[in-house]
Amino acid sequence: MTKVTILGINGRIGNHTAKAFAAAGWDVTGFGRSNRHPIDGVRFAQGNSDSVADMRAAIGDSSVVVNALNPLYDGWDKGRMEAMHARVVEAMGTDGKTMLFVGNIYNYGPNQRYVTPDLPQDGTSGKALIRQRTETMLAEAAGRGDIQVLILRAGDFYGPDSQGDWFDQAMLREAGKGKLALMGDRGVGHSWAYLPDLGRAFEKLGWHRKEFGAFENFHFAGNFVTPEQMGAAITKAAPVPLKVSYFPRFVLGLMGFANSQMREIYKMRYLWEHPMELKDARLDAILGAGFATPFEKAVAASIAEFFPAQAMAA
Repeated sequence: MTKVTILGINGRIGNHTAKAFAAAGWDVTGFGRSNRHPIDGVRFAQGNSDSVADMRAAIGDSSVVVNALNPLYDGWDKGRMEAMHARVVEAMGTDGKTMLFVGNIYNYGPNQRYVTPDLPQDGTSGKALIRQRTETMLAEAAGRGDIQVLILRAGDFYGPDSQGDWFDQAMLREAGKGKLALMGDRGVGHSWAYLPDLGRAFEKLGWHRKEFGAFENFHFAGNFVTPEQMGAAITKAAPVPLKVSYFPRFVLGLMGFANSQMREIYKMRYLWEHPMELKDARLDAILGAGFATPFEKAVAASIAEFFPAQAMAA
């Protein structure tokens, strides 16, 4: 079996990616501070991402490393994001291991209707510049021949057993009261990534890694839907009637006066105000027809945990 190490096993993408690799028959090691979410078939390695030695020990002779580490949302600045991933590069060594890197759409500005891998990264926000610098650093390591870097870029995450996303933080926060607050502007499409599918896409790239160059950028299409389309899928799947409204994003700006994380989130509101659709014909061909979970089925799986009483009654 080919060995893979997942850095950040407790995070949403780390957890789902580990499941995907294990299901595909890889020898999987998950790295984190604690084994909060044990996964059958995944070996756990305890350590801290501040320690190159800890990560190096967890990586061992794995030929593939999923870099799913990410600082807290309000802790990207002051060089902390770049420093974290520089430690990963150092821990991976110089023998050509493959890094699968979790990218996002921040690198691009709001004028890009279709966000394809060949576009110039024209994002100008503080977070865009941080992500751009981080990816440049990874490209330099790949250019030296130390590692191979495959970036898989995706929209906002959603899926079962996922905390800290827009579903639980805003949209279904009051599901127990029969309320749904849609994110976004009416009629404006938004890019979403269903986590089990995204995890399987990472596994596909890992499997095909020898077919790619030293540094590659892939864009995961996921589900590009309007708030109305997302709301229709949620209300159809919900076991109870839901009163539908729109989440007042200006509240995030008000909360930002006292909360640094809300302040940083509010700065990225343009992602909800402009349609930015991820597209990548090459990745679509690699994944193949019928790869994605049907949208309504994915939404139904993602919201089930918000209605535990109804699930128990059923």
